Amino acid sequence: MKTAVLDVRAPNEATADFVRVWKIGKGMKSARITFATPELLWKVLTAKRWQLLKARCGASPLSIREAARRVGRDAKAVHTDVTALLNAGVLDRVEDGRVIFPFDSVKVEFLLHAA
Repeated sequence: MKTAVLDVRAPNEATADFVRVWKIGKGMKSARITFATPELLWKVLTAKRWQLLKARCGASPLSIREAARRVGRDAKAVHTDVTALLNAGVLDRVEDGRVIFPFDSVKVEFLLHAA
């Protein structure tokens, strides 16, 4: 099962992980998409976009119209959400223009510290 981990970490932590993986030449068990702050994570992963990701887990590439049909939403609104997820690196576009989320599951990680 391919899992995407969406996490909140300081940029220097994410960079250190990248350098470590680069040096050893062996990938991690899951893909990581890192956000600098919890606020940025919530800005990108709205409730509607989360619903879209749930519908896309394990699915083959889909057109935006088909994705909209699967979640029961307007294609224009789904296009806006897909564009935001593409820009954040959460979704990918395949050669024919369809969109894919190439993972079977999603894990969200962040830690809330006392002020």
